[in-house]
Amino acid sequence: MIKYVGQTEIKEKHRATCHCGAVVLELTLPNGIENPRRCDCSICRRKGAIVGSVKLSGIRIVSGAENLTLYQFNTHTAKHFFCSHCGIYTHHQRRSNPTEYGFNIGCLDGVNPFDLGDVVTNDGVNHPADRT
Repeated sequence: MIKYVGQTEIKEKHRATCHCGAVVLELTLPNGIENPRRCDCSICRRKGAIVGSVKLSGIRIVSGAENLTLYQFNTHTAKHFFCSHCGIYTHHQRRSNPTEYGFNIGCLDGVNPFDLGDVVTNDGVNHPADRT
């Protein structure tokens, strides 16, 4: 668990926004940022975000729900949300654990994800749900 990123304290209730501010989220992060990671699946390697995870109840849309665009592909299990104005990925309902959201750490107020240093990359190309 990460309680500080650079000089920014990760609060239990931490605000996150897209680039233009049309979407505002409140994340519940009682243990700070847990399990920061990248993924090499076809969408994640293109968007390049570092993500953390919270339970579905851990994200509250404060404002701008009408500005979120849903994108799904392949199995249509994961739900990826983007701001329809600035295009920033804010969060997604995870395919590997649909009881959680992954969130874009770069959207957290005051956080520069490059201050995290080395971040593990998950193998999303060979997704566990694709194995028989």
